[in-house]
Amino acid sequence: MPTTTPARTRRTRRLAGAAALAVPALLLGAGAASAHVTVTPDSAESGAYATLTFKVPNESPEASTTAVKVTLPADTPFASVSVEPVPGWSAKVTRAELPEPVDVQGTTLTEAPASVEWTADDPDAGIAPGEFLRFSVSAGAVPDGVDAITLPTTQTYSDGEVVTWDQEATGDAEPEHPAPVLQVVPASGDDAHGSAAGASSDTSSDTSSDTSSDASAESDDGSGETLPLALGAAGLGLGLVGAVTGATALARTRARTEQR
Repeated sequence: MPTTTPARTRRTRRLAGAAALAVPALLLGAGAASAHVTVTPDSAESGAYATLTFKVPNESPEASTTAVKVTLPADTPFASVSVEPVPGWSAKVTRAELPEPVDVQGTTLTEAPASVEWTADDPDAGIAPGEFLRFSVSAGAVPDGVDAITLPTTQTYSDGEVVTWDQEATGDAEPEHPAPVLQVVPASGDDAHGSAAGASSDTSSDTSSDTSSDASAESDDGSGETLPLALGAAGLGLGLVGAVTGATALARTRARTEQR
């Protein structure tokens, strides 16, 4: 049976300790790399309305985030934007004239929502160090003819610092302050009809299968009940025969007694 030497034991403990220290370091590194303003979902269908949620982390070790402003596109505008209330914060949607009229689903727009800004009602409502907050809007219709919509965002801290998240990624390298980006995908109307037809077909198939199964079950139940009924009838018949036989024997016995 193999034995473990003291040297091997000490080495194993050192490796385990190093791994335990490395895991928090990796997690902290990953958190620092992803601590920027993002938007979810990361894609939306053209022509549809989408609920966009901006996740805003606080990166300052001392100051709180007291204001967040998202700039909306003017060349491919949203026709409408509404905000979801955030306790302790006030929201304002600012509209502005467009550089030139834009046709959105048959409607010509000369002005559109230009920005959305959230402001903390008091310092205590701000995003404290080590915290994050989500801000949601309903925006639509998602513009056609574009692959992506860039949504530059500014983050204002209680000490006066303003961080602008407006850099676009080039290649595989991520910029220091990347802008939130919404990818635009084609509307899936045709696919939706196909899926609906497929679902209907599946439903019909399932219904037929269920009906066949029920019929089979009823047939099985019917055949199952036939045997007990037959046995019951046979038992009843035997009982009647026994009763007749008994009555006959009793009559013969009385007749013999009377003769004596």
